[in-house]
Order: sequence, then structure tokens, then C-alpha cells
Amino acid sequence: MIDTLDDVDLEPVVAEQPDPLLFATVSGAHLYGFPSRDSDVDLRGVHLLPTAELVGLREPEETRSRMWDRDGVEMDLVTHDLRKFVRLMLRRNGYVLEQLLSPLVVHTTEAHRELAGLAPGVLTRHHAHHYRGFAVTQWRLFKKTGELKPLLYTFRVLLTGVHLMRSGELQAHLPTLVQEVEAPAYVPDLVAAKAEQEHGAADVDHARVESDVERLHAALDEAQALSVLRDAPAAYDALHDFVVRVRLTGAEGLGARQG
Repeated sequence: MIDTLDDVDLEPVVAEQPDPLLFATVSGAHLYGFPSRDSDVDLRGVHLLPTAELVGLREPEETRSRMWDRDGVEMDLVTHDLRKFVRLMLRRNGYVLEQLLSPLVVHTTEAHRELAGLAPGVLTRHHAHHYRGFAVTQWRLFKKTGELKPLLYTFRVLLTGVHLMRSGELQAHLPTLVQEVEAPAYVPDLVAAKAEQEHGAADVDHARVESDVERLHAALDEAQALSVLRDAPAAYDALHDFVVRVRLTGAEGLGARQG
């Protein structure tokens, strides 16, 4: 169990990786603003495969995933090779953009900062589909289990989607979102309850919650219809050039690193 991320030394995890990392950030409940002491640490990032591994006969290890216990803390690490990550960015995938732009930075490079600077060029009104679909999945899980965690995820992704459609900015932190979007007044109480127990039941009026979720779906639909975000990514060429340049220069192309 951990009280805060400051209690966990994450830099050795970065140092253990077999290939250089453009970045490593914390995602999951810590990023979303409702971790509990039982929450695992979700590390996400981008690794850079050597060019030789992409041009031979063997399938490259484009995605690496590992879960393990480190000093009593459950760690969940997922990294994608740069090319795969950028392709995901171009597929209206809000999840990878949240990882890229996470303020909870464990490891960064100049290449990370450059890639983050290109992120606005992939945002489109169609990212609403990502958040709508995620909300539907989490709502179904809540109805099946009655647990607080999927309910909070439902509210979080709907509010993120509404905020993105209206402002063009990606915000994943639920306590911040409730200050900026018309969230139900009881959401902060749910966040506080989640801090006490990771897999506790949601003590809520289910009919009221369902009505609020339906209202947020309608708000997302309206925000998407009125959004000034573009219909297609505008940064394809810039991202292509970025991937080629970083790949050809290898680790040196990542620029100065920071732990």
C-alpha cells in the first residue's frame, strides 16, 4: 500500500528497460485523481526499438507489458514502440494522449516534449466516440458489479469528453473536471469514498446516478455537434517526419534526458 506516489521510487523501473524510453508517465487512478491506498501504479510510456529490429524477419516487440510487485506495491508497466504509439495517436485514441500529456512524469526527454507539442494536431471531434464508448463499457461494469470504481470511470470519461469537445484541451483529472463541467454534486464524495477502498460498493441512488449518466451522454453529444475541433488529424506529416528523424538518430535523437 502507498499513501502518495512520492512513497515509490520509480526511476529504477525506467533504468531497467531494455531500450531507451522517450517518456514514462503515471496513468490510471493516480492521473484521474481518485487513487486509493490499494491502487496499483500504472506506468505508461514509449520505447525506441533499434532500426534493425524493424527491418528483419522477426516480429518486433512493439508493445511490452509487465505486472509485478515491487516493495509491496503492484506495478503495471506498458510501453509501445514509437511508431505504434504515434499510429495510436492518429486513431482518435484519447487514452494514449492522456499518457503522453500526463503531468505525472517519471522520465522525459526532448523528444517527449516535442511529441507532446504535436498532440493538439491529432485532436478531432471524433475523439468523442472514444470517450462515449469507454463510458458505455464502464457503465455496464458498474451495473453488473455495483462497485464504485467503474462508476467513477464512467463519470471521468464522460466529463473528459465533454471538456475536450468544448475547450479543445485534454483534462483527465476528475477533481479538476468537476470544477469545470456540470458534474453531479455528489462526485467529490464518491472520490473520497474511493480513496478509502479500491473495490468498495457504490453507496448511491442508482436511479439518480443513471439519470445523471444519461444527462452527461446528452451533453457529450451536444458538445461534439458544436465542437470547433477538426474532423481529421492535421499533424500526420509532422508526426511521420518526427518518427523517421528519431528512429534514424536512435538514442541520440531523444535529446537530453531527465529522470
